[in-house]
Amino acid sequence: MSKPSLAKRSEKGLLTPDNCVLAMIDLQPQMLFGVANFDRQMIINNNVMLAKAAKVFGVPFVLSTVETKGFSGNTWPQILSIFPDHPPIERTSMNSWDDTNFVAAIKKTGKKKIVLTGLWTETCVALPTVQAIHDGYEIYVVEDCCGDVSALAHDNAMRRVVQAGAKPVTALSTMLEWQRDWAQKDTYDAVMQIVRTHCGAYGVGVEYAYTMVHGTPATALPEWNPPKAVVHS
Repeated sequence: MSKPSLAKRSEKGLLTPDNCVLAMIDLQPQMLFGVANFDRQMIINNNVMLAKAAKVFGVPFVLSTVETKGFSGNTWPQILSIFPDHPPIERTSMNSWDDTNFVAAIKKTGKKKIVLTGLWTETCVALPTVQAIHDGYEIYVVEDCCGDVSALAHDNAMRRVVQAGAKPVTALSTMLEWQRDWAQKDTYDAVMQIVRTHCGAYGVGVEYAYTMVHGTPATALPEWNPPKAVVHS
């Protein structure tokens, strides 16, 4: 995938499409089964929104999985459909920063800021965050894309990574930080499509403003047809 040609965003401590890499860790069924602190469908939605935003802005993307065949299952197809040319980096280690292939993929991007999501927060997020910060990286943990086995586990993990120097963000705040200026029309329409699809009341409000205030045609989605039944012999 070629990187889109975007207007330059100012940095001064903020995330831009040019200065960061998105890393998504262990977005797999078995890991999601154990999440108890957030709504699990919301976690899927937020990760899909963030992955789509990364594609819109040309942000480098690293996907990693753990014990796919032995325990955790395949990466969610919603994520794989966004980056079909990015096969996940398979690991045995709970800590991605212990995996040489994962670290090499991050280093290859040349970015020192990592936008990070994963399951679970206390292990698959906290451990690589602490060690990456030790190695000179700046970590932005997308909290509403993460989850853990209890509210206590998640909250303790977030306190730990913040104390280590990580910055907590959300999927929406990250996308808007990349967009920054509504006059940047190179990404505006794509961002608004993501908002209308994934951002609940905000998205409905955008659709209302487009149609009822500005008089644009209502959004038309492709017709959905149920899959044909497969007859098993």
